[in-house]
Amino acid sequence: MRVVIDTNVWISRLLLADSVAAQAVDKALEHSRVMVSEATLAEVADVLARDKFDKYLSIADREQFLRHLTQVTTMTSVLSEVTDCADPKDNQFLALAFDSESDLIITGDSDLVALNPWRGIEIVSPRTFLTA
Repeated sequence: MRVVIDTNVWISRLLLADSVAAQAVDKALEHSRVMVSEATLAEVADVLARDKFDKYLSIADREQFLRHLTQVTTMTSVLSEVTDCADPKDNQFLALAFDSESDLIITGDSDLVALNPWRGIEIVSPRTFLTA
């Protein structure tokens, strides 16, 4: 199974190691092929670079997380342009899922979950993924 994980879930995984999001990421990494693109990795990096995370994690820890992320995921090219989501920033996850032929998107974003299912791709919360 191929899975796409939204930025908000990756950030929750890093900040809250015992959270439902963390459990969902760990399950996806253990049992699935987790797909990323240059754009989705760049978004994770951009979010982690925000000053508001300074009080939780050092820059070095955030950089280490990004390096680890590139090692445990599969990079794929995204050629499709998608405009189906109400939040234009979320279209990159739909395009990634479509082009990588993923089965599932894990997200905490209600704009994405509202599209479930999208072109045959399930879009679920971390909790729903864990209970499936």
